[in-house]
Amino acid sequence: MEVLYALVGALPFDWVGSHFMQSAFLAVLLVTPLFGLLSTMVVSNRMAFFSDSLGHGAFTGIALGVLFGSVSPLLSLVVFSILFALLVTWIKGKSAASADTIIGVFSSTAIALGLMLMSRGGGFNKFSAYLIGDILSVSEGDIRALACVFVLVAAVWGILFNRLLVLSLNASFARSRGISAFWTESAFAAMLAVLVSISIQWVGILIINALLVLPAAAARNVTNSVKSYHAVSVLCAMSAGVAGLIIAYCFNMAAGATIVVALAVLFFVTLALKPHFVR
Repeated sequence: MEVLYALVGALPFDWVGSHFMQSAFLAVLLVTPLFGLLSTMVVSNRMAFFSDSLGHGAFTGIALGVLFGSVSPLLSLVVFSILFALLVTWIKGKSAASADTIIGVFSSTAIALGLMLMSRGGGFNKFSAYLIGDILSVSEGDIRALACVFVLVAAVWGILFNRLLVLSLNASFARSRGISAFWTESAFAAMLAVLVSISIQWVGILIINALLVLPAAAARNVTNSVKSYHAVSVLCAMSAGVAGLIIAYCFNMAAGATIVVALAVLFFVTLALKPHFVR
């Protein structure tokens, strides 16, 4: 870990002189490629509403951690987010109701339950930071945890990628090849839940979904192949992450929101360029 900090500190920029900025920069480099990768399947499979509901579920996870006296709400946040994602995926496959209806029911219930529990005793203000997030508060221990998540998500993505790709193109063909839609979708949902729950304290519940939609949405405007689609999505996420962090530091603004605005700018730029790339 000291080597990473030394490498970042050696960069010829004034803003890397502070230890908290070095931590924030490393966090951006670790988490944005994951958002870029996973967003490709979120956009291709039209899961934007589902990914938004994960943020609401995470909110309830924080509240439950506080309610049961957890020293840190992170563990309850991760566990509840995974259970929430798996439950939504299971009921979505079993129910005759539309996916949007089921996700809407769970999402609204989760956010309402979280607000109800957090407002108990007038203590809601203590957790309002989770709504906005603060990536500048990342510690060295958080960087270690993010590095573990990076390796875990990258490994699971490598295992699931071909199955997810086939499912997104043709679910019937995937089933004929022996690919279980439920287990594959459940594994992907759990992976999304882990990434969202780990990142939410630095990005914020209000805008976490944008990081799972905008990178791939921007990449889709200017790419014609699967390989370029994923590469540009990761590039958009990382470049917006670094640019947003620097702008937020220079102008004393919320880093998470600034990163999302940078991604939005990239999306509109690629949208304007779309006629020149996509035939």
